[in-house]
Amino acid sequence: MTDASARVEKEQSNMLAKGPFQKFLKTIGPGFITGASDDDPSGIGTYSQAGAQLGFSVGWVMLFTFPLMAAIQEIAGRIGRTTGEGISGNLRRNYPISLLYFVVALLFIANVINIGADLSAMADALTLLVGGPSAVYVVLFAAVCVVAIVFLHYSRYVTVLKWTTLSLFAYVVAMFTAHVPWGEAAKGLFIPTVQWNGTYFTTLLAILGTTISPYLFFWQASQEVEEEELKPSAKPLKWAPWQASKAFRRIRADTMVGMALSNIIAIAIIFTTAATLHKAGVTNIASSTDAAKA
Repeated sequence: MTDASARVEKEQSNMLAKGPFQKFLKTIGPGFITGASDDDPSGIGTYSQAGAQLGFSVGWVMLFTFPLMAAIQEIAGRIGRTTGEGISGNLRRNYPISLLYFVVALLFIANVINIGADLSAMADALTLLVGGPSAVYVVLFAAVCVVAIVFLHYSRYVTVLKWTTLSLFAYVVAMFTAHVPWGEAAKGLFIPTVQWNGTYFTTLLAILGTTISPYLFFWQASQEVEEEELKPSAKPLKWAPWQASKAFRRIRADTMVGMALSNIIAIAIIFTTAATLHKAGVTNIASSTDAAKA
């Protein structure tokens, strides 16, 4: 038991005693942060393209994906909390090493592409706001992310991530200022509509791919391990099964809130771009700059 771990657990216990909001903040963690991270710049670009191209008719997909996301992310969280290891650690222990190398290689390729798209979109957005060379901003954002991961203590880094998720609600504010025709939006959200053409199914596949992303499984499982290591009283559930009931309730609540946040923001982006770009006949977002403008 380290002094830092004991201090973190004491701080969390004090938060729990302060009131319902503090209790909520203590409950949310890996699932909430993972859900928010699903609305990364590349995901925002995908949702913007979907709304601009197909209008409100694609909104139902987000309701369809919610139980899928919640179920698979909860499983990932339970794996980390039960075994005390992430997805890759469990693959290494229980499956041939060749399978681990194959999965990690695929994940590495997907993550490099996704991180590149995210950094580029963030740089393009900042260029629109303040001007300047986007290539420099890419390097700057990458450096900030690396420094934060390497030098910030995990508990402080998680606190920063929790509070920065509030920025996503800017998309909800934008939705309510976009003069959304709510009757049409509700129809698109609750009544599935399928257009039998390549554009529709390509967009549908893109939404499913960006919403249910492999890196999210690895991330939530690993975060559960980090959270466990911060608490001296917490042990991997395979060694402390009496902690399972409380831990699983927390993981479920955390994951449900996180995935709900993710989909609410995605719906807000789709509705906003449907009410503005699609209505104006702008149906193609070809670059991260276009997504930032949207």
